[in-house]
Amino acid sequence: MRRSSAFYIGITLILLVFLGRLFQVQILNDDYAARAERNATAAEKLYAPRGYVYDRNGELMVGNSPAYDLMVSPYLVKNLDTVALGNLLKLEVADIKELLEAAKRYSYFRSSMFMKMLSKEEYTKINNELKTFAGFHVQKRILRYYPKPGAANVVGFIGEVNTDFIRSNPEYSMGDLVGKSGIDKSYEDALKGKHGKRFYIVDHRNRKLGSWKNGAFDELPEPGIDITSSIDLDLQLYGEKLMHGKRGSIVAIEPSTGEILAMITSPNYDPNDLVGRIRSQNYTTLYYDSINKPLFDRGILAEYPPGSPFKLIGALVGLQEGVITPRTTMTCYDGFHFGKLHVACHCKGGPLDLKKAISESCNNYFCSVYQRTVDHSGNSREGLERWSEHVKSFGLGTFLGNDLPTGKRGNVPDVAFYDRFLGYTGWRGATSVSNGIGQGELVATPIQMANMVAAIANHGYYYTPHIIKSIGDGRTIDSNYTTRKYTTVDSIHFPVVIDGMFEVFESGTARGARMPHITQCGKTGTAQNPHGQDHSIFVSFAPKEQPKIALAVIIENGYWGSRWAAPIASLMTEYYLTDTITRPQLEARMFEGNLHEEYKLQHKAIYGEDTTYIPNF
Repeated sequence: MRRSSAFYIGITLILLVFLGRLFQVQILNDDYAARAERNATAAEKLYAPRGYVYDRNGELMVGNSPAYDLMVSPYLVKNLDTVALGNLLKLEVADIKELLEAAKRYSYFRSSMFMKMLSKEEYTKINNELKTFAGFHVQKRILRYYPKPGAANVVGFIGEVNTDFIRSNPEYSMGDLVGKSGIDKSYEDALKGKHGKRFYIVDHRNRKLGSWKNGAFDELPEPGIDITSSIDLDLQLYGEKLMHGKRGSIVAIEPSTGEILAMITSPNYDPNDLVGRIRSQNYTTLYYDSINKPLFDRGILAEYPPGSPFKLIGALVGLQEGVITPRTTMTCYDGFHFGKLHVACHCKGGPLDLKKAISESCNNYFCSVYQRTVDHSGNSREGLERWSEHVKSFGLGTFLGNDLPTGKRGNVPDVAFYDRFLGYTGWRGATSVSNGIGQGELVATPIQMANMVAAIANHGYYYTPHIIKSIGDGRTIDSNYTTRKYTTVDSIHFPVVIDGMFEVFESGTARGARMPHITQCGKTGTAQNPHGQDHSIFVSFAPKEQPKIALAVIIENGYWGSRWAAPIASLMTEYYLTDTITRPQLEARMFEGNLHEEYKLQHKAIYGEDTTYIPNF
């Protein structure tokens, strides 16, 4: 009897444990149900549209256009007519078979990419006939669209992420697009948006049976945030027309804000060439064009000797260090002489004060100012170090910290540099006197030179150049772009230098680019080029009082500053300030002029007589 009772008690306990476990699994724990649901659902990515980019006046620079990925589910493909499909998609039969085999290797039952980024026009052409091919369907995505075929270096382009990028940025997945250059790269976080998902019920072969729970758990995509650029698109496109047939750059900045108004690089390309399926082929062509280098943004990457525009900085440093005054006069006898050293000069000679030395671009004057600055304390090493720090305070020789995804720092030599460069420490000011006229070991980028002249226009301060004016969700611009950066030169020293720059247009080296209705201040320059004709350089700002635009223009192989760079700068200034051009003949000469013959000569000098120069701009 006791054994029978024990048996029934044991059975009862087992049943209670079993029932308790069933209650836990079925009532308290929904993990098994969730697993079953996951096994019976599939998610389709809904691509988020990227934010739009507008210029400072509200004109669209970058928009979106629909594109379509052709997907295939191999298990549904039956009796495929590869010839007909090849004719429809303009693919070879062998390519059709290869793509289908790749899809099968990925998954026989899951959908995978067969042909990506069909344009709206391509999709429209194949849509009706595609329905006759079982197993094929399209999935919509969104690509970039550029209404105007310019400013490619500014807006940048997007491209597919790779596994290395995903490893560092797990919020992305294969097939996603990311900014690769320009604004689209710098402001990726704001522009990208957030992808959504649509869930389906599927059978054991991954066939869609309908919406899962009537779309209750679908996630709609969140569009990216729109951005307003600081660029004036009309000015940008006008500058690109002026630069046709020329290599070089124009950078224009608003001195009162540091906003970049235009950043032209030439040669450039149509940004629409790097959209969709044609992107890879076109990018390869652009990338391997080592002659014209259309992907090389000269505005922020090219480094040049600043040439005579640097004399403005030499003058300001000399005034700050007390080695000259505005009334200091020197007489030029065919340039600067120091022992056997001779730096030639093309000024008119005669006694020159500081303003006259600027307007006539006297090499003797500014070589002498540099030598005095470095040597005047009796310790050339201390003198050069002070000179170097003053120069760097104008944003030269350092990364400016702007919101562009790349750049170069240029070079401003200091004591450590010359100790290494010369191999001895007993040097003096005359050893590196070419620095005084913007040659020697000095190099700068066009954006640095534009920022330099903006600092002069502001009497000693600048704002870090930046390419974004506002972000659509109201977030504030980085304070780095709204905080004044002061130079080490006191503001009292700037007026005489600015007066000299004004005389450059009135009676000096740029008088051919003078406009009676706009007060311009500038400085011409000719930078030596070891591979061919010298570069034409010009910096300027206007108007003289309350300046609204500061520019740096560099035309490679352009001879001297007043030949190409100064006229282009004055046309850009007039176009921006008045929206009209009063010198149509000058404009036509700049539009039509090109330097292909000079580039051909330089190309042969570098690569040999047997090579061919092909101008693609």
